[in-house]
Amino acid sequence: MSDRHPISRRVFGAGALMLALSGRRGRAQGFAGLGADGAGFAPVVAHRALVFPADHGAHPQFRIEWWYVTANLVDAAGAAYGVQWTLFRQAMHPGEQQQGWANQQLWMGHAAVTRADTHRYSETFARGGIGQAGVNSNPYCAWIDAWQMRGIEAMRADALSPVELNAAGADFAYALRLDADRPLVLQGEQGYSRKSERGQASYYFSQPYFKAGGSITIDGKPVDVTGLAWLDREWSSQPLASDQTGWDWLSLHFDSGEKLMLFRLRQTDGNNYASGKLFLPDGKAERIASADIALTPKAAIEIAGRTVPTRWDIAIAPLALKISCTPLNAKSWTGTSFPYWEGPISFTGSRSGVGYLEMTGY
Repeated sequence: MSDRHPISRRVFGAGALMLALSGRRGRAQGFAGLGADGAGFAPVVAHRALVFPADHGAHPQFRIEWWYVTANLVDAAGAAYGVQWTLFRQAMHPGEQQQGWANQQLWMGHAAVTRADTHRYSETFARGGIGQAGVNSNPYCAWIDAWQMRGIEAMRADALSPVELNAAGADFAYALRLDADRPLVLQGEQGYSRKSERGQASYYFSQPYFKAGGSITIDGKPVDVTGLAWLDREWSSQPLASDQTGWDWLSLHFDSGEKLMLFRLRQTDGNNYASGKLFLPDGKAERIASADIALTPKAAIEIAGRTVPTRWDIAIAPLALKISCTPLNAKSWTGTSFPYWEGPISFTGSRSGVGYLEMTGY
């Protein structure tokens, strides 16, 4: 992490610490404070059409958003790898956007690579208003310091393709090109993604059809890789209810070509809220009701003083789906300011394939 802007690091760190502490007070505001009241920020409402390229950019009137990429990759020998790249924006308070150092936007980047025998990650912070981090919608570029997701070669806004992706930590780096031959897909109800039955929601779209190629370097040793990647974009002012302590989220690439997104938001009363959407190769989509989703943890590990489920069974009766998910590396714990488990998985059963699992709030 660069020290070129030490003040911004301290300012962001203070804000992050306050959010972390607020999220720990009896978990009354959910994971990382995301269940805190969003008063004063823009609301998420149904039937708001998403527009591109504008919605590739930042939405500072909302409290939080993220640009999130995961990739399931293999090298020439067939060894599996995972890559994660995430840019977060968090507003400290609502209102007119201030200029320079007075700007209320905070930025955080996470990058990781995973192999069966190792999980490496890095975290970096920035303050808005000084050019250290941000997102331009046209020409497209999302960046924090030297980490970038950048549109290239007359990028198609409706597909967010092609793009280049890069990041580096102390002991790893990666550079990938992502190409998609199909448009973005809208999650939930045309991009309006419910997170509870009490009004919490986000705007949410994905690009699940990326083909990836490039290189990963671990401990100074580069390797060429190819595979599949998935982008998620969400923004909201209160994505969790106050009694939701975290989530279990999966993106799945079926060998048959379908793509499936699932999530479960854990509630303190045990009445967890789940949602999902299946995307067919021809572009058609099928929403999956919460009552039809059975996510069952089957095995857990002890890591960082926590018990984290890393093997899951998934059943969705209307799809005749019954699969078991296994992590590439069960120790894929990302011990950043807001720690979570995240890593590549494979699955077998009525369908087979690869994907990513993210679990927060454990």
